[in-house]
Amino acid sequence: MIERHEVETLLTLAEELHFGRTAERLRVSTARVSQTIRKLERRAGVALFERTSRRVELTPVGRQLVTELRPAWNEMLAAWQRAVDAGRGLTGVLRVGFDGPAAAQLLIGATEEFRRRVPGCEVHVREVQGAEIRERLRAGDIDLCLCPFEEIEADGFTRGPVLVREAYVLAVAAGHPWARRRAVPVAELGDVPVIRLAGAVAPSHEPGPGPAAGTLQEALTLAGIGQGVLPIGAHAQRYHARPDITYVPLADTGPLEWGLIWPVDRTSARIRAFSEAAAASMRDGR
Repeated sequence: MIERHEVETLLTLAEELHFGRTAERLRVSTARVSQTIRKLERRAGVALFERTSRRVELTPVGRQLVTELRPAWNEMLAAWQRAVDAGRGLTGVLRVGFDGPAAAQLLIGATEEFRRRVPGCEVHVREVQGAEIRERLRAGDIDLCLCPFEEIEADGFTRGPVLVREAYVLAVAAGHPWARRRAVPVAELGDVPVIRLAGAVAPSHEPGPGPAAGTLQEALTLAGIGQGVLPIGAHAQRYHARPDITYVPLADTGPLEWGLIWPVDRTSARIRAFSEAAAASMRDGR
């Protein structure tokens, strides 16, 4: 009976046609590769490779053996990987939420990388409003969500690696006196109404009393009609450009951080794998 390391050696040498490169791929010595092939040939009673000082080639018998063996070997490896993935909880469906178009763009690269790494797991994506994220995560409607970390208090939730950091800007009405400012210090927010977006935690400041909004578009509309100002990530300048709104840099505050978040008590192999894939996709610039 042919053993696993013998099959790996045979198929790898058939691809490389070079004992040194085969040894490097298998992380064994060249002598070990040569010994394994000689043992196979003795048991088969026929040469599988022709060797000269300049080249290595499959014999007709070796070529036929490799052709017939490779599909079965690939199927066996795939079956084994499926069993391992099932044991680790990597099969099934992963439901990923995202909040807004900026998160959607980040999610595309993360999902592509995850599917490449874990082809046996389906990814279902769903848009979720900021105010609904906590409730839908706890209810199990989604397994994790890609959003600004400011939208969810950390208590009871796990935050994955920071995927993106961006500056804060201030959304103000186009006719607001601040619309002509080069920047607004965060300390000045205590002197004006600050719109509160449900579910969001504003940057560190002492805000003045302002209206509450259930959705981002409602908040921007309130800002546009002059009922307050809205601190928001700089991505809004690209994804939420409006003629009634001017975005002004907000000075003296830390960055807004984006990443994945999920309930502490529901951490799974699928979630960890997706978080790792998202971080990898950002490192690779996808």
